[in-house]
Amino acid sequence: MSGTPARSTATLVVLLHGFPQTGASWDDTAALLHQRGYRTIVPDQRGYSPRARPRGRFAYRSSRLVADTVALIDTLGSGPVHLVGHDWGAVAAWSTAARRPDLVTSLTTVSVPHPGAFLRAMLGSDQLFRSYYMFLFQLPWLPELAIRSRPRVLERTLAGTGMTPAQIDQVRQDIVRGGALTGGLNWYRAMVFNHPAALRARVTVPTTHVWSDGDTALSRRSAELAGQYVDAAYRLEILTGVSHWVPEEAATTLAAIIDRTATEAASRPV
Repeated sequence: MSGTPARSTATLVVLLHGFPQTGASWDDTAALLHQRGYRTIVPDQRGYSPRARPRGRFAYRSSRLVADTVALIDTLGSGPVHLVGHDWGAVAAWSTAARRPDLVTSLTTVSVPHPGAFLRAMLGSDQLFRSYYMFLFQLPWLPELAIRSRPRVLERTLAGTGMTPAQIDQVRQDIVRGGALTGGLNWYRAMVFNHPAALRARVTVPTTHVWSDGDTALSRRSAELAGQYVDAAYRLEILTGVSHWVPEEAATTLAAIIDRTATEAASRPV
């Protein structure tokens, strides 16, 4: 985790990472938030942290991911936080805000929309085609074998999504060599255990969703549908010329968006 002293409880920001990355993916954005006076908490999530890698995909269902985030916020003991998530971290953030709005002052989600919006986009856009890899990841042990035995395929795939050579090296070191690959893939494999109610869950805290037009994994349609699941102030921010890896590629813009969302939410009357 990383952080700087908070000016007040309202300045605490929790940043949740996605696949195939660790909390290090937030380094640039977190540093910029520190300059704005925020304190950031950046955990390596379930399956990624060396001491938090339970076996079996059932341990990675949505309820457990939410429980992890709730436990983290409770442990901080600072009251509600500004919650931010990218990729799978966004999924955890959406679900946490829906189930425990008392713990979230504002929500900023990056790349991945509300689960209900994502499913609807799969049925009415090219999202299903973009998400082919999610079905491949359902296979037991074969994805791990393929990634380890053919590293150049992984490198070319990640490069095609917009990752830089330095980011790819980080994935190789932290995820593949670091033993977090199966844990990360289990987030996908646990999708079948998630309760259907999550697809209809409403978010009642001020929310901003961020989508980038260079994202090869998420369609614009999925981003456009996200606001239909928010019963509070909502904004869709579209970044042009930016890939899926927004926290690193557009850290300055993203930090400003998080700041704006947090500031507006904190200033609203209770």
